[in-house]
Amino acid sequence: MGKHNEFGKLGEQKAVDFLIEKGYEILFKNYRHLKAEVDIIAKKGEELAIVEVKSRTIGFFGDVSDIITPKKIKLLIMAADHYVQENRLEVEVRFDIITVIKKGEKFKVEHLENAFYHF
Repeated sequence: MGKHNEFGKLGEQKAVDFLIEKGYEILFKNYRHLKAEVDIIAKKGEELAIVEVKSRTIGFFGDVSDIITPKKIKLLIMAADHYVQENRLEVEVRFDIITVIKKGEKFKVEHLENAFYHF
């Protein structure tokens, strides 16, 4: 596995730990449907969070939320709809972004709830 893949997996684990600490139940990691993959599906109360994780080093400049393209959003929506239907869930669904920034040996985690909407 390449170093960037290992770093991505570490970032996803930091995001999972963060969500658990905030009271979320992790339902699925790396959920796949057709060409779509959702990094984390988590639930808190009656709300389902479809979470995209972006991991970067301190050398990254710019807004990581700009990395999520309209095509990626469409795929996330498709996968989320499939997950909800497959599991017959009656929940509100929102789409979040968690950024994990590595600064030296430390990690900074930021959680953007409702990063985008779908109608």
